[in-house]
Amino acid sequence: MTYYGRRGQAFENLIDYTNNVYRNKEAALINKRPTPMKIIGKTRGNQHICTFAEKSTVDYDGIYRGKAIVFEAKSVNLKRLPLDVIPRHQLSYLKKADEQGAISFLIVEIRPMRDVYLVTNNMLQKYVREAEKGGRKSIPLDDLEVYAELVDQGNGIPLDYLSVVDKLIEELER
Repeated sequence: MTYYGRRGQAFENLIDYTNNVYRNKEAALINKRPTPMKIIGKTRGNQHICTFAEKSTVDYDGIYRGKAIVFEAKSVNLKRLPLDVIPRHQLSYLKKADEQGAISFLIVEIRPMRDVYLVTNNMLQKYVREAEKGGRKSIPLDDLEVYAELVDQGNGIPLDYLSVVDKLIEELER
C-alpha cells in the first residue's frame, strides 16, 4: 500500500477550522479523533519516541441535530478517488457506525479540480463491493459529480458540509 501521510494536512486544517466555526455558532459539535499513541522510549534530547498504539477509526466524529456523525477525510491529487486510500478498518468502522444509526460518510478533496465531495457510506460501500468483484478500483470524477454531493462554502462557513448532511437527514426522515 502506498503511504499518503500528511498529504491532506491543509485539507484537514480547513475541516478543523470549519468545525470550529460550527462549534462557535453552536450548530454542531464535531471533533478530530486523535490516533492513540504509545510511548516506546526517549531520545537523548528527552523527546518521546512514539508508535501508534492501535489503528485509527475515522478522522472525525460528533453530534449534529441530535444525530451521531462519523466521517473520514481524504485528499487526492488525482481526478478520481482510489479506493485503496481508505484502509479496510476505516471502511468497516463507517459501515458499523451507519448500521448503528450514525450518519457516516467520506469527505474527499479532488485537488486538481479544487472540488470537495461528500460521499455517503452507502455509495462508498457499493463501489468497494464492486471492486471486490473485479470492478473498478476507484470512483471516477464523473461518478462523483453525479452521485456524490459537492461541498461548497456558504453561510459564512468555508466548507459547509453540514448543509449536505441536512439533505441526508431529510432523506432519512422521509
